[in-house]
Amino acid sequence: VQLVESGGGLVQAGDSLRLSCAASGSTFTLNAMAWYRQAPEKQRELVATITTRGTTTYADSVKGRFTISRDNDKNTMYLQMNSLKPEDTAVYYCNGRTIVGGTVGADYWGQGTQITVSS
Repeated sequence: VQLVESGGGLVQAGDSLRLSCAASGSTFTLNAMAWYRQAPEKQRELVATITTRGTTTYADSVKGRFTISRDNDKNTMYLQMNSLKPEDTAVYYCNGRTIVGGTVGADYWGQGTQITVSS
């Protein structure tokens, strides 16, 4: 499975951005997909997840501002980000996960895309 993110950039506080994650390869094996982010000198954190059935979860810090979605026909996942804040500045990573017997089988990662929000 290969994952390629796009859509990052430099924006001002209050602006919106949409990230895309295009998946290729054995995408049918993925049970869930997610967006993570990593700010400088901080650990990578989970932003949002979406299952093959469309069930979503969000970090408290982005609830009400970010929306995760997927287009299975296009093998693409999205992250719509509204009301961006300077603290959203980070490298955003696309993640795809296989789950086997209730445990994580494999994690796939994109290369990351930088988002910088100026105040």
